Amino acid sequence: MSNVDVTTFSTPIAQAEVREQPHNIEAEQGLLGAILINNRAYEKVSDFLQSEHFSDQIHGRIFDACGKLIERGQIANPVTLKPIFDNEEALKEAGGANYLVQLAASVVTVVNAEDYGKSIKDSFLRRELIEIGEEVVNSAYSYDLDQTAINQIELAESQLFSLAENDTAEGGLRNFSEALLESVKMAEAAYKRDGGLAGIATGFKDLDKQLGGLHPSDLLVLAGRPAMGKTALATNIAYHVATANQPDGSRPVVAFFSLEMSAEQLATRILSENTDISSEKIRRGELSSNDFQKLVKSSQELESALLFIDDTPAIPVSTLRTRARRLLRQHDLSLIIVDYLQLMRPSPGQRTDNRVQEVSVITQGLKAIAKELNVPILALSQLSRAVEQREDKRPVLADLRESGSIEQDSDVVMFVFREEYYLDKAEPVQRPDEGDERYHERHDKWIDLRSRAHGKAEIIIGKQRHGPTGTVTLHFNGPTTRFSDLIEDDRLPERNN
Repeated sequence: MSNVDVTTFSTPIAQAEVREQPHNIEAEQGLLGAILINNRAYEKVSDFLQSEHFSDQIHGRIFDACGKLIERGQIANPVTLKPIFDNEEALKEAGGANYLVQLAASVVTVVNAEDYGKSIKDSFLRRELIEIGEEVVNSAYSYDLDQTAINQIELAESQLFSLAENDTAEGGLRNFSEALLESVKMAEAAYKRDGGLAGIATGFKDLDKQLGGLHPSDLLVLAGRPAMGKTALATNIAYHVATANQPDGSRPVVAFFSLEMSAEQLATRILSENTDISSEKIRRGELSSNDFQKLVKSSQELESALLFIDDTPAIPVSTLRTRARRLLRQHDLSLIIVDYLQLMRPSPGQRTDNRVQEVSVITQGLKAIAKELNVPILALSQLSRAVEQREDKRPVLADLRESGSIEQDSDVVMFVFREEYYLDKAEPVQRPDEGDERYHERHDKWIDLRSRAHGKAEIIIGKQRHGPTGTVTLHFNGPTTRFSDLIEDDRLPERNN
């Protein structure tokens, strides 16, 4: 057997091109010199520049030390900085305290301080981009069962978006006149909008009147015990918002994160609400020809609704943020709904053994997303079983599971309560030692209570930063899980005999 020349199968290895990472040492030296000459130069860059943005660690250390002295009301110059750097080995290698003198002496003008700062920040962002790119490449090459390609894409997208947001986020003090102008613009928009609402209309007149609509950057919590209709009310609101025409002819966009129900189940509910056909009949296919025609017509109308459903179970806060950001870039996102927050998970690295702390991290994350994207978030929440132990089962703030963090982080807390549900389970039974008259008296009283509660649902506003608390009564249709405005008998038009 002849020997095989392995060299014929070898491929030449391309010599990697060595490239320096982006940096601008001259700009760093120029900025530091300007600060040492005139400390007001620091004020021009301190809002957007930090010590870690410098490519040379020594320069970052000098910038940080200057900032600390200036913030204390002291002068930062080579003389005041000398004691700080006398024992700094890295500065000794650069020339010691004489290096500070050289920086100050080499400056021609301090006018360009802001431009120097922007150049330093730009080089830093480019280095960060390179690092993210390297992480993306390395992650894609390494095969990890726990880190799918989709997860890697979402992580990379999140890192890029965070980098962009950190760069563009403008903090600091704003002139009151600017804030006043924004407030007047909001009032003008509310005045021109149908119904005079400052926020997005929920579709329920009395609820909108109490809340003023759903306000951007607000975290609203809708809580209730099982079978009260939390999800039904949320889908009603989502449907109304997604199908409402804006003054400019556009339609709002709604993102519905359903951690409990599948997208198909939610779609069935919305079809049921829109057609007045029981969701049970739709699921079982017990439809008449007329019912089927109504379903087809309703589905065609709903196709144009910009309602996006994500039914990923146990979705982390970071993933929800990434997908909401992506939708915001593609469309003009108007509302986010989360059903429900106890089924969410904190972002990776934020898991704790304490469930109360976990829920606190989740609610803080949702509030941060609402402010960052400037959209209202309606998050559903479970209530503790303490409600069931009381005679009056109307929920209060203390009934929220892990109530401290939810109550603290939210702008609005609402409860769904249907007394009819509890009355149906409390029909009186005649006791062995009870006479017929007494039993019928109790039973008649129960019938009267149930009649008054039939088809009614209370939306109890337990907390509202922007306005009053109180109770709004809606009509509820059980078979179609549909909420609507309640029209009391005394508000009905008179009939002509």
